[in-house]
Amino acid sequence: MLSPADARTIVERLVEQARSAGATAADALLIGGRSSSVSVRMGELEDVHRSEADDIALRVFVGQRSASVSSSDRGDDALAELVGRAIAMAREAPEDPFAGLAPPELLLRGEPPAMDGFDPVEPDPAALRARALAAEGSALGQARVTNSSGASASASANTVALATSGGFSGAYRSTGHSCSVTVIAGEGGAMQRDYGWHSARFLDDLEDPEAIGARAGQRAAARLDPVKLKPGRMPVFFEPRVAGSLLGHFAAAITGSAIARQSSFLIGKLGQRIFAPGVRIHDDPLRPRGLRSRSFDGEGLPVHAMDLVADGVLTTWLADSAAARQLGIAPTGHAVRSGGGSPGAGPSNLWLAAGAKSREELLASVPRAILVTELIGQGVNGVTGDYSRGASGFLVEGGEIGAAVSEITIASNLLDMFASLEPASDLQHRRGIDSPTLLVPDMTVASA
Repeated sequence: MLSPADARTIVERLVEQARSAGATAADALLIGGRSSSVSVRMGELEDVHRSEADDIALRVFVGQRSASVSSSDRGDDALAELVGRAIAMAREAPEDPFAGLAPPELLLRGEPPAMDGFDPVEPDPAALRARALAAEGSALGQARVTNSSGASASASANTVALATSGGFSGAYRSTGHSCSVTVIAGEGGAMQRDYGWHSARFLDDLEDPEAIGARAGQRAAARLDPVKLKPGRMPVFFEPRVAGSLLGHFAAAITGSAIARQSSFLIGKLGQRIFAPGVRIHDDPLRPRGLRSRSFDGEGLPVHAMDLVADGVLTTWLADSAAARQLGIAPTGHAVRSGGGSPGAGPSNLWLAAGAKSREELLASVPRAILVTELIGQGVNGVTGDYSRGASGFLVEGGEIGAAVSEITIASNLLDMFASLEPASDLQHRRGIDSPTLLVPDMTVASA
C-alpha cells in the first residue's frame, strides 16, 4: 500500500501535468488500499479474500467545461494518457456556470490535522478465521438457534491523497477491522434470522466476537412466534441500530445539491426549529478513531466539528463548491467523493445527542408502542418527506418489551416525525451515523 507521501507525490504530479497540457484548473484524488477477509459457515471455511488496489481520479477544467476520468494504473504512460483523455473530454463538455474548484482563499493551508485512525496491526488470515469462527460458534450456541448464514472477519487499510491546482495538497491513512455473523432461529415456516456486527478503526476497539455472536443468536430467537398487530396509530420506538436511518434522511435533505434542485422537504427551513427544543445533531470529522473521520474534505477545505441542529433549529446546509455557488453561500467543508466524478456533499461522524431519559424510562413513558428493530424497503419521498417502510420488532406494553411483531408497515411524514421525536440517553458511538433510542409518539402502523 502506498505511503501518504508517495500518494501525495502522484496526485501533485498529475495536477501539474494537467495544467501543462492545457487545463485551466485541475484536481486529482488517489484512494489506495488493501483488504483481507475470511468467511465461514457452520464451522467450515467458505472464502478467503485479499485485494490491493489504487483508484486515481483526475478532474480537469477548460474554462467552465469539465470532465473527470479515473484509472487503476499509476504508471507514467497510463497517467499521461489519463491527462490527455480528460482534457479532450472537457473541451467537448457543455459549459457549467457553477463548475470549478473550491475558492483558493478557503483551502486548508499547511499540514492537515493528524487523525487517530491508523492501526499498524494487520491480522493474518488465521486470526481472521478464528474471529469469524468464534462469532459463529457463540451465535449457534444460543437457545433456539438452528442454522447459520455465515460469519466473516475482515481488516482493511486505505491511503487518501488529494491535490488541487488552487494550492492544496494533503494525504492521510486509515484502517478498519470488522466482524459479523447472521444466524437463523426456529424451523420450517416459523424461522427468523438476525445478525450481529461491529466495526472499528483499531483492532483493540473491536467488540469480542463471542459477544457479537451471542447478540445475533439472542436477537434471532427473540423474533420467533410473532403476533398479529391490529392496525392503527400508536407510538413507535426506533432502536439505535435503525434510528440512524432517520439521520440519514435528514442529512440527504440538507445537502446543497438537493436544496439547489428544489428537491428537499426541508427547503425554506434553514434557521427554523424542525426538531423539538433541546434536540442536537452534531457532525465531527475529526473525532478520534471515528469511522468517518477525515483530515480535509473532498475539495481540500478544512473540516471542523459543528452542530447541524442546535436546540431543534436547523443551522446549515451541507454544500460542496458547485452547490454553494448555486445557493450563493460559501462551501461548508462537507465535500465528499469516492473516485471519479465531481464531489457531492455529506456528513462525517454524525450523531443525535443523548436525551435526558434512560431507555427504560422512555419505553415506560407510553402505555403501548412498537419497538422497531429492523426496517425494510426504501419508501421515503425526499421531496415531500412522506415516510412509509416495512418493519419488524416488538410490542412494548407498560414499559416491558413483549412479543415479536413482523410484516408491518410504519408511516408518517419526516417533518412530523422530526418535530416530535424524543431521544433516550443510550447513545453509543459504534457507526458512522449514531443515535440513541428514539420515540416518535404518533405513527400509522399496519400489517404489511
